[in-house]
Amino acid sequence: MFSLEQLQGFVAVAEELHFGRAAARLSMTQPPLSRKIKQLEDELGVLLFDRAHRAIRLTPAGRVFLADARRLLHLSHEAALSARRTPRGESGVVTLGFTATTAYSFLEHVVAAASTELPNVELGLREMVTSAQVEELLEGGIDVGLIRPPVAGADLEATLLYREPLLAALPESHPLATRKAAPSVHDLDGQPFIMYSPSEARYFHEILVSIFRNAEVAPHYVQYLSQVHSMLALVKAGLGIALVPAAATALHYRGLVLRPVTGIDANPVKLGLAWRRSNDNPALAALLPVIGKIAGRHGGLGRVV
Repeated sequence: MFSLEQLQGFVAVAEELHFGRAAARLSMTQPPLSRKIKQLEDELGVLLFDRAHRAIRLTPAGRVFLADARRLLHLSHEAALSARRTPRGESGVVTLGFTATTAYSFLEHVVAAASTELPNVELGLREMVTSAQVEELLEGGIDVGLIRPPVAGADLEATLLYREPLLAALPESHPLATRKAAPSVHDLDGQPFIMYSPSEARYFHEILVSIFRNAEVAPHYVQYLSQVHSMLALVKAGLGIALVPAAATALHYRGLVLRPVTGIDANPVKLGLAWRRSNDNPALAALLPVIGKIAGRHGGLGRVV
């Protein structure tokens, strides 16, 4: 119905209220600008300017159209910027999967860094266990996942972001919480213990089973749970003790103590990053190094490239 050039000419004249000044602002002569405005008025079927007086004025229709014209010009500018940003990964959408424990600490740094370094990239977040993330990665439901390794898939790429220790979660009045020496894995033998679910928290369940088998200790399992915050609540209630990843320190539960444990691997818990090799989302390619830098600042083992 009308062109962006006509809108630009109209806005210039409306703001200057003078054809000569508007033409100079647009680096053109006055006659072609006057023709553009007349063509625009003919196409709209209304007069936009009152030319009956020495100084031109906007008609009521012109005043209404000015607001819309400015908005259309702004949208066209933003559309051009978005088109240029997309191939560089500076705009777009990335869907990120994450496990529950990563939300305690690492995820918030990812979100903060992405909003600062990639402000025009929309980050969609989905909490799910690693097995569900792998399925979604392969099916294209998510672009990238914060996962517990290992992962398998012909089209999947994965990297280890960092390792963290397991800490003993103890009621603050428990003997292992109050004594000076750090608790040993052997101190857990026979203790009432809140264990990870073998189905819903398989990764942590298998780590602890391996630790206890190698140390030849046998805690007394009183509950099986999948969420760390629920385990800590039961520890606080005095139902038993637990081993939780160091990220749980961010939860700041009162009434319990988190202590290092001797006699086990210093950093048995791993956090990885996985994505589909064939995913050609430019915003994903821009986000991966951002996540790698965060892992580096948190003692990670390397960068994502």
